[in-house]
Amino acid sequence: EWTMKTSIVFLLCISVFPGFSQGRVVREDETGFAECNVFFPGQVPPEGFTEPFHVKICQQYNKEPRFATLYSTKDKIPLYSAFKFTKPAQSEEENWLVEPQIDDPENDLHEMVHEADIGGTVANLGANQALTSDYVGSGYERGLLNPSLLNEEDFQVATYTLTNAVPLSPALSKSWHRDIGKVVEQALIPHCSKMDHLYLLAGAIPSSVLVKDKVSVPESLWLAACCDAAEGWSLGLVKKINDENSLADLTVRELEKQLLPGVHLFKGNCGGDKQSQEKREAVLQAVSQIRSGEQVGTSDNEETKDSGWVRRVAGIIATPFIKLLELLIYIFVELVKFVFYFLWLVVKRVVGTILDGVYSLWNGMVSYLKAVSMVLISIPYDVGRVIINIFLGFLQIVQDVLSLTYRILSIPVGFVLHLAAFPYHSICAIPSVLKDMASGIGGTFSLVIDATAAVLHGFYYLAGHIVKRFVPKGYSDD
Repeated sequence: EWTMKTSIVFLLCISVFPGFSQGRVVREDETGFAECNVFFPGQVPPEGFTEPFHVKICQQYNKEPRFATLYSTKDKIPLYSAFKFTKPAQSEEENWLVEPQIDDPENDLHEMVHEADIGGTVANLGANQALTSDYVGSGYERGLLNPSLLNEEDFQVATYTLTNAVPLSPALSKSWHRDIGKVVEQALIPHCSKMDHLYLLAGAIPSSVLVKDKVSVPESLWLAACCDAAEGWSLGLVKKINDENSLADLTVRELEKQLLPGVHLFKGNCGGDKQSQEKREAVLQAVSQIRSGEQVGTSDNEETKDSGWVRRVAGIIATPFIKLLELLIYIFVELVKFVFYFLWLVVKRVVGTILDGVYSLWNGMVSYLKAVSMVLISIPYDVGRVIINIFLGFLQIVQDVLSLTYRILSIPVGFVLHLAAFPYHSICAIPSVLKDMASGIGGTFSLVIDATAAVLHGFYYLAGHIVKRFVPKGYSDD
């Protein structure tokens, strides 16, 4: 159901709700919730919520503050939302939003946006806040702390943000919104002099139970009301998660003790000891009537009391039939949902198959056209290449013919040239030969003379040596 609904919403959200709800994460250097301080008595927010993972958000729409939220990035749920009752409007289509700056403080997106519209523009999306995917298939609904049914149109649109939602079972979510709507409209508003004086805080106490190991399921839900008027009063209500029909009333001080240590919800406890006990008793009586299933009226005369008893008896008698009718309506609605969901799946499957076939056909056509285009483009290229190869082949043949002709013609020309040059080279060689013969004869004659002189000189040297050896030394000088 959620998958179908969110898919339709995400497809239509841009065209149906342009300029959707805005939210602003309040900086630490700002006082309280900035422009959203108007939703607290004396413009003073609750005290005692000081953990570093407590983030203050001024929820806005069309650049106007609509309500304030204290969000826990650890538990991924809001701890409370502060608002005022406005003129209720018809229920709007659920168009859920996320707060980009909770996950990415440096992001330029200062407005709440649809999760599907973010894309990859937000770093660490879902690290500090819950996303739609955390609820899909979990068995829990996104229950609004500030119910949309207590807000007029512009305010109502702004309530559909995941920073205003906690995981609730479908039955508990319906019971919480029904009870809070009745309490505010029938018990609180009639006993506060002006609507502007009624300040409301709707909150949740986190538990250790987690949805998909991320989002904390509330241990209980609570509502704190403050009528900050001359005859002021305050009231607290608590609904336990394990009992959808429970709705316990208690003082604001008693409610604060169930929250974090040191928590003070309203300035001066919204009148403190100066609260009007008469007004408070009237409010408690109205709340008691709502718990018992009575229609609350504002008249105090006896006729109204009698009619109240009549309505109570009639309510007791009619309750089984009403419950049976509600069961039948619930079964009918679930059957209609199932039929629409089944039709949605069939349409989705058929459309998906058709789109896949169209996509495959498109890819085939593109591939075929691409191949044909490549072939057509290659034809001129191939023709040009063939023509160039033919021309180059013709040039090669011409070159070979010229080379062969040159080689054939060069043989007789060389022979004639060599034959003509033979007499010249033969006659011119005779003087050179005679010269060489004369040089050889002269050299031989010179060699004979040199050899004779050398022999004679040798005999002379030998004779001189013998004479010096055998002739006495005294005659050696002669």
